[in-house]
Amino acid sequence: MERLIKKILILSAVGFCVTVLYFALNVDHTYNTKSLINKTIPQFQFKQLNQDGLIENNNLNKNFTLINFWASWCAPCKIEHKYLMELKESLEDEVLLLGINFKDKKENANNFLTTLGNPYHYVGIDEDGKGSVDFGIYGIPETILVDQNQIILLKFIGPLSEDDTIKIKNKINE
Repeated sequence: MERLIKKILILSAVGFCVTVLYFALNVDHTYNTKSLINKTIPQFQFKQLNQDGLIENNNLNKNFTLINFWASWCAPCKIEHKYLMELKESLEDEVLLLGINFKDKKENANNFLTTLGNPYHYVGIDEDGKGSVDFGIYGIPETILVDQNQIILLKFIGPLSEDDTIKIKNKINE
């Protein structure tokens, strides 16, 4: 009887391990943000980069807001910057641009914006990166387009490109 109980325990343990291994191998480990589309952005508060006060959800007061997570130390952020400048110029009346400076030093962020230009209506700071995590951000640059109801319409991982700016404009003009 004791041998039978041992065999059952061993078979149960092996069965459990095989089941766990099966499910672990079939999990998609690719970072995917498709599930965030059509969801509401979280409630947030970020300190402003160069002003007293906070940037919060109620500051997003245009029909569309483009939220860009960036840093001065981020080489791809420099690559995409010209597209943000172009979007601000071409969509000034329709889109609010919110920049969230991610894990950066204030002086470096200001130098970045002084050198390349400031495309943002508001610049918030996320010194420790914790606020950005609520948006599904795990690296930068990342950009999110939301509507007046703060519903995510588009999300871009990595630097914006010319094609991305076309997608943004098309979405706004739908």
